[in-house]
Amino acid sequence: MPPDATELLRRWREGDNRALDDFMPLVYDELHRLAQNVLRNRSRQTLQPTALINEAYLKLFGHAEPQFVDRAHFLAVMSRVMRHVLIDHARVAGAAKRGGQNERVTWDTLVEFELGESPRQLRMLELDRALSALETENASLVRIVEAHYFGGMTAEEISAVEGRSSNAIRHDLRLARAWLRRELSQ
Repeated sequence: MPPDATELLRRWREGDNRALDDFMPLVYDELHRLAQNVLRNRSRQTLQPTALINEAYLKLFGHAEPQFVDRAHFLAVMSRVMRHVLIDHARVAGAAKRGGQNERVTWDTLVEFELGESPRQLRMLELDRALSALETENASLVRIVEAHYFGGMTAEEISAVEGRSSNAIRHDLRLARAWLRRELSQ
């Protein structure tokens, strides 16, 4: 029986670099599904799920060797990094529209984000500003939102990462959704 994701992460933390090579195929399909969810319902998208995963991986492992407790913790961190990759692409697109580059960038910064009864199309930078504002008030709510909406994690998976009950996570998701709905409607 092959080792599970948590065992491979433990071996990697202990210095076995091959363990990370064995770990990535175990979570790649899930990462691809998460990236597809983040990028769905976009018109004129130029970033594909595989490219999003690759950029997030390079950003995550490019400068340091982060430590992950288990698969859920890895996915939560990867969700945050994918959000930052999308924000970086949105900023580049915004700079291009203002004449910051000679070459036209066709990156579409719309993202679908469910805020209640019906999904709204939001600009990625608008969402990032709202999440940054929420982070100044309650950083744990932003971690939960990122894990759920950008990472596709369930309340149970988030509760394992956060060390809190899944009921508390569901409550915080409702609270964050209401806060973001109010912030984005202004």
